[in-house]
Amino acid sequence: MADPADLLFTAAEMATLWTGEAFVQGMLTFEAALARAEARAGMIPQEAAAAIAAACRVELFDVAALYREATLAGTPAIPLVRLLTEHVADEARGFVHWGATSQDAVDTALVLQMRAGLTWLAERLRAIGAACASLAEQHRHTLMVGRTLLQQALPIPFGLKAARWLALVTRQMRRLDELYSRISVVQFGGAAGTLAALGAAGLRVTELLATELGLAVPDLPWHAERDRIAEVAAGLGVIAGAMAKIAGDLVLLAQTEVGEVAEAPARGKGGSSTMPQKRNPVDATLARAAARLAIGEVPVVLAAMAQEHERAAGGWQAEWEALPRLFCYTAGAVERVRNALAGLEVDAERMHSNLKRSGGLILAEALAIALAPHVGRQEAQRLVRAATERALAMGMDLQQVARTDERIRMLLPAEAFERVFDPAGYLGSAETFIDRALARFHALRSPPCGSS
Repeated sequence: MADPADLLFTAAEMATLWTGEAFVQGMLTFEAALARAEARAGMIPQEAAAAIAAACRVELFDVAALYREATLAGTPAIPLVRLLTEHVADEARGFVHWGATSQDAVDTALVLQMRAGLTWLAERLRAIGAACASLAEQHRHTLMVGRTLLQQALPIPFGLKAARWLALVTRQMRRLDELYSRISVVQFGGAAGTLAALGAAGLRVTELLATELGLAVPDLPWHAERDRIAEVAAGLGVIAGAMAKIAGDLVLLAQTEVGEVAEAPARGKGGSSTMPQKRNPVDATLARAAARLAIGEVPVVLAAMAQEHERAAGGWQAEWEALPRLFCYTAGAVERVRNALAGLEVDAERMHSNLKRSGGLILAEALAIALAPHVGRQEAQRLVRAATERALAMGMDLQQVARTDERIRMLLPAEAFERVFDPAGYLGSAETFIDRALARFHALRSPPCGSS
């Protein structure tokens, strides 16, 4: 993700977490922690561990040259270990990477990167949740059209729409906490997952290594069992899809013919190269694009689960490309939704105008529900359908047509008509749903995903 053009579809902070330099530093962090753990276990001299740890700084390495060498070695860990060995004094060189295998360094570095990426995403999702919560509370009584199959359906409060976004985000935050916990395990198994090179000290070194890195100890090494990685990938795909849902709603609500919301204006944002009047929903649009790109990476990681014996030939290596892109594109979707919601302009008058546009037809169900206790559901539906057809044919308001229908007028007293055609009186449990979404969001623990 080094190309500046990629910043259209990611966030700069996430891209920084997944640079080649960051990955190399992750492997060096593993090597330093391994040396310290082995010294604590009495496997190597303390002086050697200190020398190795002192050399585990990415600025001491030519990362571009390292990756060029990796094209021949098949993994960046091999040239890294060689170069690291050259950076330590002669008496410590024999203890570099003691008992480990390349995949131990690579996978643990990926774990450290994924943890940092998940923490970043969790913090941004919390900001999105806070924006949605504010909209839900502020607009719990702002009525708008609820739309099904892109057609007007029933009146709803805009606060309910925001509450549904909030509930969706809250579930993703919980998902991230679960993923963070499941992926926070060290990878350390040696050449074939037995730690044979460390003899009886292997398990002790694993425990000390995990402690050094702030990770948990898995039941056994997981070199070719990639379910944890796949769960993270699938989870990010779901998060990207959740962002696409919110962004899609914003794009539709911002259409000229709807005009119910608009992204906050900014200099140079949302214009057209040829049409001065345009105010495009830039952030929501790019969020949808980033989400599509993110979801496209998920199958690569899932397909990579089919790994051969104790070390994969192709599947593991494919993760190195797909995971950084997946994290970066998901971050792009999240960041763009956050930007779109920050300062979102809500046009309550336009919402009210659109609600009136149907000429009362949006309350046809309410009329049928009011009639049903008197004549049964099927007959109520028939009466309202006939009144609706007359209203459309005559270009009249449904309430006016219903008042002239002798059968309906006989069944409903005048005050009942007023209640039926008051959109604020046909909102069901919307208030409760808003309250539930707010309560569940505010009940989430903080800080998320181990952040401080």
